[in-house]
Amino acid sequence: MLGFLKKPVVVTAEINLSLVALTVVGLMSRLWGLSYPRAVVFDEVYYGQFVSLYMKRIFFVDDSGPPLGHMLLALGGYLGGFDGNFLWNRIGAEYSTNVPVCSLRFLPALAGALCIPLAYQILVELRFSHCAALGAALLILLENSLITQSRFMLLESILIFFILLAVLSYLKFYNLQRHSSFSGRWWFWLLLSGVACSCAVGVKYMGLFTYMLLLVIAGLHFWHMLGDQNLSNVGGATCKINHVLRKACVSLVCHFLARGLTLLIIPVATYLSFFYVHLTLLYRSGPHDQIMTSAFQASLEGGLARITQGQPLEVAYGSQITLRNVLGKPMQCWLHSHTNTYPIRYENGRGSSHQQQVTCYPFKDVNNWWIVKDPGMQQLVVSNPPRPVRHGHIVQLVHGITTRYLNTHDVAAPLSPHSQEVSCYIDYNISMPAQNLWRVEIVNRESDTDVWKTILSEVRFVHVNTSAVLKLSGASLPEWGYRQLEVVGEKLSKGYHQSMVWNVEEHRYGKSQEQKEREVELHSPTRMDISKNLSFMAKFTELQWKILTLKNEDTEHKYSSSALDWITMDTNIAYWLHPTSGAQIHLLGNVCTWASANVAAVVYTCLSLWYLIRRRRKIYDIPEDAWQLWVSAGQICVGGWVVNYLPFFLMEKTLFLYHYLPALTFQILLIPIVLQHLSDHLCRSLLSKSMFSALTVAWFSSVCFAYRTFSPVTYGEPLSVAELKDLRWKDSWNILIRKQGH
Repeated sequence: MLGFLKKPVVVTAEINLSLVALTVVGLMSRLWGLSYPRAVVFDEVYYGQFVSLYMKRIFFVDDSGPPLGHMLLALGGYLGGFDGNFLWNRIGAEYSTNVPVCSLRFLPALAGALCIPLAYQILVELRFSHCAALGAALLILLENSLITQSRFMLLESILIFFILLAVLSYLKFYNLQRHSSFSGRWWFWLLLSGVACSCAVGVKYMGLFTYMLLLVIAGLHFWHMLGDQNLSNVGGATCKINHVLRKACVSLVCHFLARGLTLLIIPVATYLSFFYVHLTLLYRSGPHDQIMTSAFQASLEGGLARITQGQPLEVAYGSQITLRNVLGKPMQCWLHSHTNTYPIRYENGRGSSHQQQVTCYPFKDVNNWWIVKDPGMQQLVVSNPPRPVRHGHIVQLVHGITTRYLNTHDVAAPLSPHSQEVSCYIDYNISMPAQNLWRVEIVNRESDTDVWKTILSEVRFVHVNTSAVLKLSGASLPEWGYRQLEVVGEKLSKGYHQSMVWNVEEHRYGKSQEQKEREVELHSPTRMDISKNLSFMAKFTELQWKILTLKNEDTEHKYSSSALDWITMDTNIAYWLHPTSGAQIHLLGNVCTWASANVAAVVYTCLSLWYLIRRRRKIYDIPEDAWQLWVSAGQICVGGWVVNYLPFFLMEKTLFLYHYLPALTFQILLIPIVLQHLSDHLCRSLLSKSMFSALTVAWFSSVCFAYRTFSPVTYGEPLSVAELKDLRWKDSWNILIRKQGH
């Protein structure tokens, strides 16, 4: 029974010392002097604000992308004990003692360092030599732009890490396909590939490009499986000959479902989990929640929630309400009226109805209150029991303070002459009768009997007489309208647009029939004890839509560039400048590496076209296994460069050099692939191979020289004016030189 104790327990392990050494050197290159400079560097001023909001649990919206990258930066701050108290107001501001600079920059630096062993392993999995894999890792190690970007509180290094991890995981899964299908390792790498893709998208939407590339490659691989005559086992179990076809079909179905689960369903679930954690952490109201709907705002602690908690859910005849326009552009505003009337004639000579003005007012005000009235009854209070208003009901909206009825008629609106004027009706005893009946249409209803609900229901008000829809035009009225936003009756009532949709934000059941008592009631706040919460999916859908559609106005930036400038690195970005010495940090790449990457891409493309033309004529210049190796490398490296670069030509946004770094990484991986191919298949004699090896060594020496030359502006070493001028290899580079520099 205890016989196993007679022999020692032995554990053997294979350790790739090259991989270990690359990892250690990579960590040193990215982590050395990480807290320097102890000042805000470039976009740290942007991401730092979100880290502070995470520390304080305050909700925010960042239109640049999903929340995973921000949460990872905040995790660094949390682990370093950051309390969020720092004013991120300008680049170059010195960090206070409570800011754990090293901790905030650690995760991007770690991700950047781990990209080096990932590059090595990717080429190994592509079946290239360890020498080529080592070359790829060294090129990533010595790339100045990747070092700079990874040493600060920025997201590109994290994005590239997850992209490379996804590629490596898929390659490992694919290489296990033949002999270890459905094994534990097979499942692990396939699952990790899907999760890494989701993480890449969760950091920045740029990760979607690589995710789509891997989906296409996985689809091609599965297509080839359909024609594989030898596919007759699942989990390595050999089938009898008479069951081969049936087993193959079962195997194909299992392979298809496995890929669908791990590359589609799990990534979507993982992506949703990022938002779940994000919304769980940020439960407090803040300045950003004003762009969200009333329902979303009411789900946050503080802010609107303090006002709307416990309001009656169902809007009834006699309810006192405020109506917020759902669009929220150009700013959030509420349906509003005041005693002033439209001018008899406008500046262009066109006449108005001279009725009481109705506008959309961007501030909370007592004049935002309206009373929902039953047209068949005179009372302005809620009956007992309340009579709820439903979809399709006809109502009148009575302005709470002036008691005039919301009205529209066939008179041109002040600033939108093709639309109808909206007013509160004043009886001037002339032939212009009131037209104040409105039909309530709940656009997000589940049935035609739905009740109009506070906050939750999005409604349109359709004018009974003219079929015009109450709409926010967004135009700002002149001085006579106090610069408030114009509200019109849109004659084209077909279709759905958020400017036509309103929701009840504040709500109370009216109790006072007398006007003076009612005015006191309208001035009092609405406060009760019950809260209404949105489901996670409702909050996710709204937040995701805001991220995708909310775009800040693009402004010119000193260091913005076009995608064409990136290939030849005709641009740079000054990240930081020491206030007194010549020390500065720039986003500048290794010139030799960038040029070599471009040459490698051109050589690969030309050789591929040559091989394809020759193969079309049944001339095979290289063995079939070498051709398959060449093609698979192109799918990953050239494909990765294409999908991460070309889309920027279609984007209408301010672009910077760092946007090119994911594409550049794939292009760098192509360099040793092309070099090995040239050495193996084009250098046929011993002399040519020796000469090619010598040229390769000389070329790599130039890469090392360029790295060392630009390392002072990579790590922020002090430089004299003459040294700074010597670094300006291109006239288009903006190297900052102070006259008093020394």
